[in-house]
This record gives sequence, structure tokens and C-alpha cells, in this order.
Amino acid sequence: MSDEQSGPHLAIERIYLRDASFESPRAPGVFDSAWTPQVQVDINSRSTQLDDVRHEVVLTLTLKALIEDEVAMIVELQQAGVFRLEGMDDDIRRQALAVACPNVLFPYAREAVDGLVTKGAFPPFMLAPISFEALYAEAKRRQAAQQPVQDGDGVVN
Repeated sequence: MSDEQSGPHLAIERIYLRDASFESPRAPGVFDSAWTPQVQVDINSRSTQLDDVRHEVVLTLTLKALIEDEVAMIVELQQAGVFRLEGMDDDIRRQALAVACPNVLFPYAREAVDGLVTKGAFPPFMLAPISFEALYAEAKRRQAAQQPVQDGDGVVN
């Protein structure tokens, strides 16, 4: 039996919290207000190639809770991982870095956010699931719409 792997392979080498920040600029007065915040969540990911097969993927998340248009709390964090991607062509590798790796990191980021929020004496906050597949498909659609059609692209005029 051969030790070689056939087909695409993704392995997790390490998952870690790269950076985390919690601010509650209105504490302790904010705790006297009714907790009916407007919540803004911004999330994105980026990847950096470390060597031929290893990539660092960083999921950056910013959560801002506002009460009466004033900031009650801000959570900023970077959840990261080192992933080994082997046996993949460029398209599959890009998709793995934009979809599969963030899907692995998201539960860790969600847990870190909840921990920071509750340690700040606020009610637990559970981030809703995110479809990284849909975000990737939308980004590809937007990218395709911005590129001019070239001869030989398979488009019939």
C-alpha cells in the first residue's frame, strides 16, 4: 500500500487566537440601561502562503453593540489557523482557503466572542452561522462581472 495521498487533502496544523480586544466605554453606566442593543458584525478572512503547502488563514471579526446610538461594547478578534493543503489545483485551493478553512475557524471565533462578552458582564452573545460558501460565490460573481470579456472566453456574441 502506498503512503502517497490521492486527490485533494486539507489538514489542520494549528488553530490559535491571534488577537483579541474587548472594550466597554460606557461601563458601568451601561449596565443601568435596558439591554436592547443594535448589533453590527463585520467578518472577513484572508490567507497567507507560508510555504509550498502551508497557509495561514485569519478570520477577523468586529462586533459593535450600540444602545441609543452610543457604543456599549466592541469586540475585535482574529482567529487564525495554519492549514496544509495538498493535491489541489489553484481554483480548489482558493475555494478551500475562502470556504473550508474559515468554516473550521468560525466556531472558535464564536466561542471567543461569547467568552469576551460574558466576561465583560454582558448577556451571552451567540454569533449566527455564516455561509462562507455563499460569500465566496458572491465574491466570484462580482469579480466576473468586473472583468471584460476576452476573445476565447467561451461567450458567443
